[in-house]
Amino acid sequence: MNKLSVYLDTTIPSYLFEEREELQTFVQITRQWWAEERPNFEVYLSEETLSELKQGNYPNKTKVLNSLSEILMLPEDPQINTLVKVYLDNHLMPKSVKGDAAHLAYASFYHLDFLLTWNCHHLANANKKRHLQVIHSRLGLYLPEIVTPLQLFKGDKL
Repeated sequence: MNKLSVYLDTTIPSYLFEEREELQTFVQITRQWWAEERPNFEVYLSEETLSELKQGNYPNKTKVLNSLSEILMLPEDPQINTLVKVYLDNHLMPKSVKGDAAHLAYASFYHLDFLLTWNCHHLANANKKRHLQVIHSRLGLYLPEIVTPLQLFKGDKL
């Protein structure tokens, strides 16, 4: 049986080592998914994910980047930039957060089953789901399921 595929946006590896108290519930869920569920999936990331994680100076940056050493890297493709433009032109997300559009473009272009994120403003947002479905359907694009780690546990894990 083939494993389902998962694309990691920046929030997932960064939450593995996040220390802010207000995010600890998300951190614990992320760590549990990483340890228990990740082996059940083919997990991918992109240069966009790495680039975002390499920016800035934040605690545990080295640990975050090292945690990705075994994750498969999706190749860049010019069509991904075209998809990003489509998303931004159709107001699927603000132009100021182009990276979110890039994460969706990678997961869509490579027909991955899931885009895994804690970004509930621009990606894993029920209010955006219909808009995403309409645009993807209208343009004949594949739309991955956009989920949080909480949604990718087997029923008996939590």
